[in-house]
Amino acid sequence: MNIKKNRKKELILANKKYKMKFTLSEEQIMIQQATREFAQKELLPRVIERDEKQEFPVNQIKKMGSMGLMGMMCSPKYGGGGMDTISYILAMEEISKVDASCSVVMSVNNSLVCWGIEKYGTEDQKNKYLPKLTSGEKIGAFCLSEPEAGSDATSQRTTAIEKNDHYLLNGTKNWITNGNTASFYLVIAQSDVSKGHRGINAFIVEKNYDGVVVGQKENKLGIRGSDTHSIMFSDVKVPKENRIGEDGFGFKFAMQTLAGGRIGIAAQALGIASGAYELALNYSKQRKAFGKPICQHQAIAFKLADMATIIDAARLLCFKAGWEKDQSLDYRLSGAMAKLFCAENAMKITTEAVQIHGGYGFVKEYHVERLMRDAKITQIYEGTSEIQKIVISR
Repeated sequence: MNIKKNRKKELILANKKYKMKFTLSEEQIMIQQATREFAQKELLPRVIERDEKQEFPVNQIKKMGSMGLMGMMCSPKYGGGGMDTISYILAMEEISKVDASCSVVMSVNNSLVCWGIEKYGTEDQKNKYLPKLTSGEKIGAFCLSEPEAGSDATSQRTTAIEKNDHYLLNGTKNWITNGNTASFYLVIAQSDVSKGHRGINAFIVEKNYDGVVVGQKENKLGIRGSDTHSIMFSDVKVPKENRIGEDGFGFKFAMQTLAGGRIGIAAQALGIASGAYELALNYSKQRKAFGKPICQHQAIAFKLADMATIIDAARLLCFKAGWEKDQSLDYRLSGAMAKLFCAENAMKITTEAVQIHGGYGFVKEYHVERLMRDAKITQIYEGTSEIQKIVISR
C-alpha cells in the first residue's frame, strides 16, 4: 500500500470538493453594497430615537421586504430571492452595523420561519405562508422558549393535544421576537408527555386564531426597537394540516432550525462589532490628544489592531458555516463556533469602542453605547454561549 500516493489522491479529491477561496462573487458584492447603502440611508436616521422610544421599525421593515431582504434564501417559487447563505451573512452584517433591532426581525423571518417552513413544510403550507413572509407583507415569529424551558428545550410545558380534526394548544411562550407584529407563529409544543422529546410537535399558528393572547412588551437593555413579548395560548384550535412534519418531529425541527438561525445571529453579532469598530476607527482619526490623533498613540492603535483581527476571524467563521450550509454539509459545529466567537467578541469590541470614544462613548449620540447594549443579547438568544460550548464539546 502506497500511503503517500493514497494521501495525495485524498487531498486532490478534498480540494475538488471544497474549492476554498476567499473572494466574493460580483452578485455577493452587489448585495453587500446595496444593503450597506440602504442601512446608511434608511436605517441610520432616527435609529437613536427608535431605540429610546422602543419603536418598532414598521416602515423600515416594509422597505426591507420590498428589497428582498425578508426572504433572501427562500426559493423564487415562493417569492424569495434564492440567494446563498453567504449573501445573507453579508446583508445581515451591514444591517446590524446600523440597527440590530431591524436585523433581528430579518434574521428570525429568514433563518427560522421561512427556512423552517420551506425545508420541512408541506407544499400547501409553503404556498399559503411563504409568499406573504418573503415579501415582508407578513412577519413570522419562532416560539420555543418558555418560563421553565429556555436552554433546556426538551422541557416543554406548552401542550398540543390531538382532537378530531385539530390540536388544542395551551401554554405560554416567553421572549418571542416579533411577538406582537408577527402574523404567523411557529410554535413548539408537547403532544405526548410519555414520549419525552419524541412527543413534541411543531405547528404554524396564526395570530388571529381564537385564544391567542399577546402579553406586555418587554422593556429591554438592547435591541429596544424590536418587539419582544410573551405569547399565551388558551384552548387554541390548530388545524391538523398546520402541523409541520410527522407526529413527534417538533424537537428535531426546532434543533435543525436553530442550527441555521445561529448563523444569522453570528452575522448579527459580527455586524454589531464591525459597526462599533468603524465608528471607533473614524473617531480615533479625528480626536486629538497630546498633539496628534489618538489612533497614532500605541494604546489606541493596538486596540484597533486587535479589533480588526478579531472581526476578520469572526467573518471567516461565519462564511465557513454559511458555506457548509450551502453545500448541504453538517454545519452544526461551525454554526455553533461562529455564534459563540462572534457573540463573545461583539461584547468585547463594543466595550472597547466605548472606551476609545472616552466620555463621548457614554453619550447616546455617538451610537457606540447602543451597539454595546445590543451586543449583549447575541450571547443569550438562539442558544446561550454556554449552550454553544456544549454543542461544540459534544
